[in-house]
Amino acid sequence: MNWDQLLSLKRFGDTNKRLRKEQDEARLGFEVDYDRIIFSSEFRSLQDKTQVVPLSKTDFVHTRLTHSLEVSVVGRSLGRKVGELLLKKHPHLETIHGYKMNDFGTIVAAASLAHDIGNPPFGHSGEKAIGSYFKEGKGAKFKSYLSAKEYQDLCDFEGNANGFKILTESRNGREGGLRLSYATLGAFMKYPKESLPTKPTSHIADKKYGFFQSEKDMFIDVANELGLLKRNKEHLSFCRHPLAYLVEAADDICYTIIDFEDGINLGLIEEEYALEYLINLVRDNINATKYNQLSTKEDRVSYLRALAIGNLIEEAANVFMQNETLILEGKFETALLDVCKYKAQIEDIITISIKNVYQSKEVIDKEIAGYEILNQLLIAYGEVAYHSFKDEMSNYDKLLLKTLPENVKLSNASLYKNLITICLFISKLSDTNAMLLYKRLKGTIL
Repeated sequence: MNWDQLLSLKRFGDTNKRLRKEQDEARLGFEVDYDRIIFSSEFRSLQDKTQVVPLSKTDFVHTRLTHSLEVSVVGRSLGRKVGELLLKKHPHLETIHGYKMNDFGTIVAAASLAHDIGNPPFGHSGEKAIGSYFKEGKGAKFKSYLSAKEYQDLCDFEGNANGFKILTESRNGREGGLRLSYATLGAFMKYPKESLPTKPTSHIADKKYGFFQSEKDMFIDVANELGLLKRNKEHLSFCRHPLAYLVEAADDICYTIIDFEDGINLGLIEEEYALEYLINLVRDNINATKYNQLSTKEDRVSYLRALAIGNLIEEAANVFMQNETLILEGKFETALLDVCKYKAQIEDIITISIKNVYQSKEVIDKEIAGYEILNQLLIAYGEVAYHSFKDEMSNYDKLLLKTLPENVKLSNASLYKNLITICLFISKLSDTNAMLLYKRLKGTIL
């Protein structure tokens, strides 16, 4: 792969090539990507979607929106740092094409901002609830109408693939979705493969999948424009865009440190015990005098968090540059932080977060409720999708159809498209709106 192609400013529907040196410096194409994401309704709904604690009413606990904003800030710093080093190594990118250090930061920031845009309500338990409905729930009856890959899309419903759909799906008046630059879409695609086969190798790009069959043509167009290397001749699988490693690192840094911070602030992790683990990440550059002057838990945690994030940004950039050649050749097979010098400290923190936060009673109880809410929504709207396909709409189906947004279209042409459309509709709901819709279907509120 080469950076000349990987930094493509092309957007869906372009007939002429967009050149970086011809861009308006006051409003660059990559900056437009960031703006389009942040003003989208799908991004706004993240303000009421679970990051760690579902339906939390505590103001200092992160939602998907605050998490995404923080990941974008970390991604911007990481992208700029790497961009500065890349331009020194490949000066023609600046002297001939006009790329700047900040371009890398903006691409990574935009992709980081969107990285969770496809996540359904109630966090990762929402993904599992959708998959379970099709795998062992009432949606299993649809299997005979679908291809193996279509059925796998649904059984292993993936927020990353759903995010790619949100960013690129055409509808009336909005051809090409948000029409982001292909460079940003490439950086967004952490798992550039289809749903089958599942995890064919231990390569990080095979961990999950990145697009539904409904977006297959768009995915291929993006991959070809960027010059992503094919990884397999038998199924659709490409090497990652190099900047996807930075998006992943920004996310890893934030959920490792900030979910841990939420656990401390919620009282799920004891302060003295927790601060010791954070200090292990920053021991080489902590200012002991300043730290000892901090009188509140929040201030102490905040200071250590800032230092830890700074250290991890520096380390992730170093690992990226040390392995840039392997990354461009598609031969770097792991996440950046998995081979960094802080790996042991990161693993210790994540282990504590899993035990004390992710598996806490409050989180589990609310995940169970979210699971039931999504299952019931899928049962109701799954029947609408099926009966629409069969031209057998009941009066109740027709009533439910009227509750869908105007841009949600079902037909008798494809059951797969109907089902993936319903999943998209449900995935866009905030936690609160999913709960309210569930109560309406149950008749408990009018």
